[in-house]
Amino acid sequence: MTRLLVGPFNRVEGDLEVNLQIDEGRVTEAWANSPLYRGFENILQGRPALDALVIAPRICGICSVSQSLAAATALRHAAGITMPENGMLSANIAHGAENIADHLTHFYLFFMPDFARDIYADQPWFASIVDRFKATVGTGAAQWLEQRRRLLHVLGIVAGKWPHSLAFQPGGSTKSIDKGEKIRLLSTVQDLRRFLETNVFADNLDAVTELTNADALFAWADNHPTGDFAQFLTVSRACDLDTLGQVALPLMSQGAYHNLEGSLFSRGVFDPATGKRNSVNIDAFSEDLTSTWMQGATAHPANATAHVDADKDEAYSWCKAPRLNAQPVEVGALARQVVDGQALICDLVRAGKTHVQARIVARLIETARLVSAMEGWVKALKPGMPFCEEKPMVKTGTGSGLIEAARGSLGHWLAIKNGQLSHYQIIAPTTWNFSPRCAAGVAGPLEQALVGTPVRAKEHDPIAVQHVVRSFDPCMVCTVH
Repeated sequence: MTRLLVGPFNRVEGDLEVNLQIDEGRVTEAWANSPLYRGFENILQGRPALDALVIAPRICGICSVSQSLAAATALRHAAGITMPENGMLSANIAHGAENIADHLTHFYLFFMPDFARDIYADQPWFASIVDRFKATVGTGAAQWLEQRRRLLHVLGIVAGKWPHSLAFQPGGSTKSIDKGEKIRLLSTVQDLRRFLETNVFADNLDAVTELTNADALFAWADNHPTGDFAQFLTVSRACDLDTLGQVALPLMSQGAYHNLEGSLFSRGVFDPATGKRNSVNIDAFSEDLTSTWMQGATAHPANATAHVDADKDEAYSWCKAPRLNAQPVEVGALARQVVDGQALICDLVRAGKTHVQARIVARLIETARLVSAMEGWVKALKPGMPFCEEKPMVKTGTGSGLIEAARGSLGHWLAIKNGQLSHYQIIAPTTWNFSPRCAAGVAGPLEQALVGTPVRAKEHDPIAVQHVVRSFDPCMVCTVH
């Protein structure tokens, strides 16, 4: 039995270390460490309430809209404000553009380049993967980055700038959209559709989103071999990614892209033990600090407090351990699609276990579904009608902002007293997925998913461990506040 410290990881947003216990060539236990403390929750306390709209988005430069919308939603909840429909549509368009940018950047720049490593040089697919995905030289990344640049024009039109826009307020968006801008938005989203149908899928989006099971998926891939999605599926079958990074935990979504009728993607929890989808009891959230370099009692984030204790003996991470009904849960695109009942993704995890293959497929299927939704949101905009309800912020109140960032469930909880923030707590997606052990000794989702991962002889940077870690698309700068 040996111990191996892996990290810091490249192509991961922020700092991450994973400590592994290895026996007979497989991981038997894992401990994930988020070594970067940032303190945003403490920074926000004592500030004027609306300062949250300026400071919270700066938690992250790649999911800035998500943080902004969570803060605005929490303030809106506290003030009892109702957004006009244009405000909802504008927020969904911006949020969708940012999340798609995150999904495809993860695919082209973070995840797929690992398969262009020399360790796979004897594989028949290696040459084509190197040509398309090798870091800094692959043709796929170059094409995507150019498309990403055009996609982010959406945020310029809708939010004025990106990242860290101030357009999103409790009452909606202060950036109205005229008829000319609406036409430009639709053109940009349709341009993204062409990129997906030409490069990613090599097929129209409806054909992809209508796939209902794994057999149909792989038969489709055999008939559309030139697309980047099909290349991933070839690699996935060769490397058995459906057996890698397996974990059987509840899958949670807080509901994504809200509108007057509800939301595009449902809110709920999927229980792998029963195969049923249940409602989310937000009151059953808690933050456990047992393995965290912080002191404080286990409590709901609306009431939780934490004080730094860098000398705490039993701690090994700055990441808290959020729990739902005292259990860890997995969040992300895979959770969203399973909770929403998307047939293909549900079939991929029908055995009750998530895995590397399903997490990647879910991101790309979600991207296809989201582009079609964005076209509808743009068409539904009504230039000349209100985008924001103006109402003074309350002097005293509490609120929560629960949304879905690209990587999963994001929540902001705040309290306002005498016009200032007296309390602010955040649970980010990677805080859920990379949480350490809680008081009961239960490991977080990544720590559980790494158990059983193969480690080759003399590997100091195990390739399979890299695949599992990246399948969750961690954003460590969002993880610790």
